[in-house]
Amino acid sequence: MRQLGRDELRALEPEVSGLAGLWVPETGVVDFALVAAALARRITSAGVEIRTGTRVLGARDDGSATVVLTNRGELRASLLVVCAGLQADRVARACGLDPGMMIIPFRGEYYDLLPERRALVRHPIYPVPDPRLPFLGVHFTRTIDGHVHAGPNAVLALKREGYARTDFSTRDVAEMLSFVGFWRMAGRYWPTGLAELGRSVSKTAFVRALQRLVPNLRAEDVVPGGSGVRAQAVDRSGQLIGDFRIVAGRRSLHVLNAPSPAATACLSIGRHIAGRGRELLAR
Repeated sequence: MRQLGRDELRALEPEVSGLAGLWVPETGVVDFALVAAALARRITSAGVEIRTGTRVLGARDDGSATVVLTNRGELRASLLVVCAGLQADRVARACGLDPGMMIIPFRGEYYDLLPERRALVRHPIYPVPDPRLPFLGVHFTRTIDGHVHAGPNAVLALKREGYARTDFSTRDVAEMLSFVGFWRMAGRYWPTGLAELGRSVSKTAFVRALQRLVPNLRAEDVVPGGSGVRAQAVDRSGQLIGDFRIVAGRRSLHVLNAPSPAATACLSIGRHIAGRGRELLAR
């Protein structure tokens, strides 16, 4: 990594506006769905069974193992490793663990650059992050097939799997409203939340945020893209947990928060969890 002055920045990214930049020459882009599929092939060839379409209904400790109740029967485990994302806190409670936090879903919405305007962006471009928030801010990402994604914002979702603006879950909203940490978070960050909502409902506002990085970008240069939902852990004090949080139960390990760059660091995270798992089994 090295710092770039304005002239060096312009040499790499002629359309970018900035006083300076940090250049990471080893940055790469992958199709993470293909990465996950490759990992699945490797572990199944080693004898691991992958079950999809299997809902966790609960869990109990029978004295010798953790028993996971699912819609396809019971599973017994001497060590249970839970990476449940948007349901991480619920699964932890089902295993008898108080996570001390709640997952609050935030939807991130993207725009895509039109093919004839993708030349505006040559590399992944990120703004200087706000240290008070665990979000990256709107940025530009080139994909391996040449597309350019712009975004995301971070809008409170009204359903844990709320990928669309109209998605709503009575249960999820009721749990949020009954959690003291939600109200403390809202009291602290409501101006930011309103700004993010504005970028959600107004393309003009969204593009204006993108123009801070690439001034020559126009509203007609982008079309609506996809969206994702971030599983943001919030503690009882209302703090947005910005670091990884992995908590051990009696026979379980729970990944309660895995912020960016969780996908990039997934192999290192896996090695860390494996090491902690060995320690638990050796007790």
